[in-house]
Amino acid sequence: MSGNIGKQAVVIGAGMGGLAAAGVLADRFERVVVIDRDVLPERPAPRPGTPQARHPHGLLAGGLEALCCLFPGFDRDLAAAGAVKVRAGLDIRVEQPGYDPFPQRDLGWDTYFASRPLTEFTLRRRVEQCANVAFRDGVRVEALLASPGGGRVTGVRLRADDGPTEVIAADLIVDASSGGLLTLQLLEFIGRPTPDETIVCVDLGYSSAMFERPSDAPSDWAFLMTAGRPPGDCHSGGVFPMEDNLWMVCLAGHGRERPPGDWEGYRAFARGLRTPTLFNAIRNAKPVGEIARHRFAASVRRHFERLRCFPRGLLPFGDAICRFNPAYGQGMSVAAQEARLLKRLLGPWADDDPLGALATNFFVGVQDLIETPWTMVTALDFRYPQTRGERPADFEPSGRFGAALTRLAAEDPEVHRLWQQVAQLLRPARALADPELRARVMGMMDPVDA
Repeated sequence: MSGNIGKQAVVIGAGMGGLAAAGVLADRFERVVVIDRDVLPERPAPRPGTPQARHPHGLLAGGLEALCCLFPGFDRDLAAAGAVKVRAGLDIRVEQPGYDPFPQRDLGWDTYFASRPLTEFTLRRRVEQCANVAFRDGVRVEALLASPGGGRVTGVRLRADDGPTEVIAADLIVDASSGGLLTLQLLEFIGRPTPDETIVCVDLGYSSAMFERPSDAPSDWAFLMTAGRPPGDCHSGGVFPMEDNLWMVCLAGHGRERPPGDWEGYRAFARGLRTPTLFNAIRNAKPVGEIARHRFAASVRRHFERLRCFPRGLLPFGDAICRFNPAYGQGMSVAAQEARLLKRLLGPWADDDPLGALATNFFVGVQDLIETPWTMVTALDFRYPQTRGERPADFEPSGRFGAALTRLAAEDPEVHRLWQQVAQLLRPARALADPELRARVMGMMDPVDA
């Protein structure tokens, strides 16, 4: 223990962000209570509070690195639980216009593929080892409570389905609930402004299904991603290796081009992808279970960093601050990095009142974590005419630079590695601003782009 800074912390939400935050807080509070409205399963299984659990969830290398920092050996835990180890770059086949596939080469690190339920369950088992962490599942937080005047939070009011209301006191509340609505409701109740929002409407629909990995599965890739040719072709698909020798196959489209939920339509959609690789891989594969469908309307970034005052002891977290387009697998990884930031801010070297400036310092620090993935995904999303929202001012030149960088990465393994380190959240986007690298990228631009 590093020395307690409070009696009790409450974490709302037992998803990846809430669990990671709880593990951090266990070192600095006498007691941590994790609250979730779902009854948490005794084995890896989807639950109502995670509606996307039947779809792929990527734990990027930067997210895995953060979790291994907070929970040493977490990568070994995943492997022991059945996650599939994949060598970055080498075991991955990426098909995108102009590159079918993009050069496959060893980029120097391993990543792990598993279902969302397995990844979450593995992390929960680690957090449960903290003796001062208690879980309250099957109860719903009705409201956050604040002192007169709203200067600080004091606790939460919760209720089980058929039970009476209950109040739990807290020195710190981490709102890791999916929508962050509890934080917004409290701000409105105490008369404080709510944060500005940047919204990018993507109207993405996707259908996922599990298959037994066929005995004749390709040997030159473990993970497949195939993309369409925007702006006209907005269809994409992926094959994700899962535990228990399964494949999770996800098909996606924008607007009215969403993949269907019946098997005939699902296979027809797969057959219509820009390349035949995915369809050929599943042509004779045996389905397991039913097709799951989901719609994602918009990415939302809340600018808490612009607020001048914020209640002491309250910290929105993960999706409550920024909800990313799930197609790029960044949500879990950014939440893990936020937990690592929280650990640093609450470390033993913090000032005498670490909770006093915690929210302000967290909102400032989290910008560095959000900026790279947010910039990357919005640049990709705005390639499609269906996407609505305010385009970045440098959208066109950034797009030309990105196309040239891709060409250079295909030729140069070191640039490929750096590019993927940024994409995997191991390094910030400013790593691509090196003058020598920029000069090389500019040299790769097509005359029409330059």
